[in-house]
Amino acid sequence: MSLVVKEKNHVRLVFLGAAGVGKTSLIRRFLMDTFEAKHRRTVEELHSREYEVCGATVKVEILDTSGSYSFPAMRKLSIQSSDAFALVYAVDDAESFESVKSLREEILEVKEDKFPPIVVVGNKAESGGERQVPVEDALSLVELDWNSRFLETSARDNENVLEVFRELLQQANLPSRLSPALCRRRETLPKEQALRPPMNKTNSCSVC
Repeated sequence: MSLVVKEKNHVRLVFLGAAGVGKTSLIRRFLMDTFEAKHRRTVEELHSREYEVCGATVKVEILDTSGSYSFPAMRKLSIQSSDAFALVYAVDDAESFESVKSLREEILEVKEDKFPPIVVVGNKAESGGERQVPVEDALSLVELDWNSRFLETSARDNENVLEVFRELLQQANLPSRLSPALCRRRETLPKEQALRPPMNKTNSCSVC
């Protein structure tokens, strides 16, 4: 019985992307509401927290993967064991956007799914920064061609960070894993009014 409960109340999210795009910064901003400007190389780190999601306690694991080191076997295992994917690039680095395209192809191959649960994240979108990836190009490719969700964020300014995790949990189909009552509650949430969600600069343990 305990195994069934664990399956229904557990989700793993994985962050993939090139080195220096801000994967760790996004995760740290979400978990601890802090930001460290200096880039720190990551091999692989797994964070585990419990959150209230639409009234139920859910264990959320967040896997922070390496962009600096090439471990194909480790990356494949990370993809196999995860429920939803954040593919992160930096808006001031066109090459990192190309990496996102390659990572998506790898996810499709490993998961054998034409529409895997993916949120593409254009980080470092703070005002004043140099932009190499136009938002229109990324939006068109991700949402029209890939049928995935797209968000631009700033880990530094805490813009849209919480929204990334909300989207990932929705992509992981978490509400339907819980109970019919929670599904009905999910349907009563306000509908999104704009093409892009509003900037959200608050952080809390509730991601519903």
